[in-house]
Amino acid sequence: MRPGPSPSDTKEPVMSEQDREREEFLRVARRAREAAAGLAPLPRAAKDAALHRIADALVAAAPEIVKANEVDVARARENGTSEYMIDRLSLTEPRIAAIADAVRAVAALPDPVGEGVRGTVLPNGLELRQVRVPLGVVGIIYEGRPNVTVDAAALCLKSGNVAMLRGSSSAHDSNTVLVRVMQQALQDGEVPADAVQLVPGTSRESVKHLMRARGLVDVLIPRGGASLINSVVEESTVPVIETGVGNCAVYVDAAADVDMALKILLNAKTQRPSVCNAAETVLVHADIADAFVPRALDALRAAGVTVHGDDRIRSHGADVVAATEEDWAAEYLSLDIAARVVDSLDDAVAHIREYGSGHTEAIVTDSQAAAKRFVALVDSAAVMVNASTRFTDGEEFGFGAEIGISTQKLHARGPMGLPELTSTKYVVVGEGHVRG
Repeated sequence: MRPGPSPSDTKEPVMSEQDREREEFLRVARRAREAAAGLAPLPRAAKDAALHRIADALVAAAPEIVKANEVDVARARENGTSEYMIDRLSLTEPRIAAIADAVRAVAALPDPVGEGVRGTVLPNGLELRQVRVPLGVVGIIYEGRPNVTVDAAALCLKSGNVAMLRGSSSAHDSNTVLVRVMQQALQDGEVPADAVQLVPGTSRESVKHLMRARGLVDVLIPRGGASLINSVVEESTVPVIETGVGNCAVYVDAAADVDMALKILLNAKTQRPSVCNAAETVLVHADIADAFVPRALDALRAAGVTVHGDDRIRSHGADVVAATEEDWAAEYLSLDIAARVVDSLDDAVAHIREYGSGHTEAIVTDSQAAAKRFVALVDSAAVMVNASTRFTDGEEFGFGAEIGISTQKLHARGPMGLPELTSTKYVVVGEGHVRG
């Protein structure tokens, strides 16, 4: 007679931490998928009411949110995080009130869902309409800033999408409380509480689970530096909308007004140097270099900007740092700028094509012909004529808010407002039509 199995043979296999994390992710993602089906058909009134409840709940929970954020900030300081990054990470009660106001502002925006894109009656009598619909489940991977947790959730909710949020581990305590507060605010309304989800876990594997959740997550939007965005684009099986990286250039044309060019350059570089629409490169036409470069160097020096220049720029200033190949492609996000003298508008365009990130470029010129040619040749999400690169922004464009700035060419490009968080479907109405 054969012996039966020993007690040890009948035990369930022990799951690894990675397997447990994956199972928890799948549970959360499936709940998100179910919530998306319930959220998509809801009317604007239901979504707006939910947003106002979220805003009120954030203000009411401000002391709890600040307490959780203090844990994140203390941990960041222990890890030697720069004060600039700590400022981005920090939440105070006034900042939370401002975040709540931003949620209310999103509620006031027009609802894109159901909006007609185009329509016609076909020769056979069929009525054809193309209408906006939510994308579904939107995964958002971002760094540092816990305000993005709320901003992204609000924009997704307003556009009928479920938000799957994966912030950086540095803001985990803050994000955990923020998402819990938002979910609790959704409990008593028509919007499913699972419409806002925090991806479980803080390991890199948890990010990979989100990037490979094809079939559960409809699209990913990474927000952060080049390494984050490249990693998501290269490793995801879920479709990705690229955002953010900004090596933006200001080209000072031969026909530029020098005073205007100085004003635009200083604003583009120094008004807020740590954002993606700040200028990182200035290109100066050789014909205006002697008039413009010395004044530009003086103004930039006074503003604390370090200039990394080619030989022709360096001939105008002993303190100009010799530019390297890396400088031309750099997104500094600091008080640094790369500077080069070019012999023609076409040379400026060639430089932008080689080193630019496709975000925003600007030309300063009094020549309509030069402006027209620059606009036609430069292939970026936004091209400015006699205006600062800093205007590439959803709020500045009148969109009310944005989820990010797309530098790709599919579906959405430039500042992504609510319409860019939708897809479309065709509705065809007939009267017993059959195809012959």
